Amino acid sequence: MTPDDRRSLAELAADYAGQRIPFAHATVVRAAQPTSAHPGDHALVTADGRMDGFAGGQCAAESVRLAAVDAITEGQGVLLRILPGDAEPYPEAPGARVAVNPCLSGGALEIFIEPVLPPPVVHVVGETPIARAVVDQGRLLGFDIAQVGVDELEVADRDGFGGAVAAIVATHGGDESGMIRRALDSGVPFVGLVASRKRGAAVLDAMGLTTAERERVHTPVGLDIGARTPAEIALSVFAELVAAVRRDGIAGSGAAARREIDPICGMTILVADDTPEHVDDTGRHWFCCKGCRDTFIARSAGGLQAAR
Repeated sequence: MTPDDRRSLAELAADYAGQRIPFAHATVVRAAQPTSAHPGDHALVTADGRMDGFAGGQCAAESVRLAAVDAITEGQGVLLRILPGDAEPYPEAPGARVAVNPCLSGGALEIFIEPVLPPPVVHVVGETPIARAVVDQGRLLGFDIAQVGVDELEVADRDGFGGAVAAIVATHGGDESGMIRRALDSGVPFVGLVASRKRGAAVLDAMGLTTAERERVHTPVGLDIGARTPAEIALSVFAELVAAVRRDGIAGSGAAARREIDPICGMTILVADDTPEHVDDTGRHWFCCKGCRDTFIARSAGGLQAAR
C-alpha cells in the first residue's frame, strides 16, 4: 500500500468521523505466503459492508468485510485469522475469530479489526441545575451532548432531535409535553423526563401516547438510587441510559447489511454494491468473487445443455 493510498484512507476515515458514520479499520498484522496482502495493508469497512482499501484478495476480503460489520455491531475489536480450506482446525480464542476460507489456495492472514463508533448524541432540554449536571455527567462519560434552552426550542423545531440516542427533558415545568412530542416524532429511542412519579405520569397521560411511544418515555428518568442532589440525579439518569445503550442496544449502528450464502463455495457474504451477482430463472445469486460466479454460470449452462 502506497503513501498516497494511506493518505486517501486517512482522509476517508476523517470524513466518516465528521459525518458520524460508524466504520472499522482492518489492518493486516501477519501474512503467511502465498497471499496477496502484506503486513501494514489496511482497509476501511462501513456498517453496510462498503470496503475501501486493501486487506487481502477478494475471497479474503469477504471474510474481512463480514468480521468488520460484526465488530461495528458489537462495538468490540477482534483479531481475524483467515485460513485456507484445507488448514488444520484452529482453536477459537477470546478476542479472536477464525475464518476458514475455501477459496484460498494457501497461506494465511491475521487482521486486526477495530471499530470506530461516533459517540451517542444526547439532547438535554433545560437550563436548570439538574440539566447542567446532566450535561456535565454526559460529557464526562463521553457522550456527545447538545443542550437546548427553553428559549431556544426553535432549534429543535427546525432540526428536530434526529440522530440522538436520547433526549432528557429537565425544565421542571413549561411545555414538557411539546418537548417530549418533538423527541418522539424525531425517532429518539430514549426520552427521559425529570419529574416526580405523580407529575410525570400526569404529563404522559394527558398526551394520549400510543403503547409503543409510552415505552420510549422514561419518567421519573433514572435508576432509583435515592438521588437527591443534581449531580446524584444526573448519575442516576446516565445509569439508566448506559444500560439502555450497552445492554439493550438502542444506539445501533444502522441498518444491518444483507447476508447471503455463495452457492459455490458456501461462504457467508455481505451484499454490497460491488458484490458479484447473477440472475437466472432460479432467482438472484450473490458470490464471494467473480470466479465463483463464473463457475456457477458454467455449471448452469452445462446442466441446461445436458437437459436438452
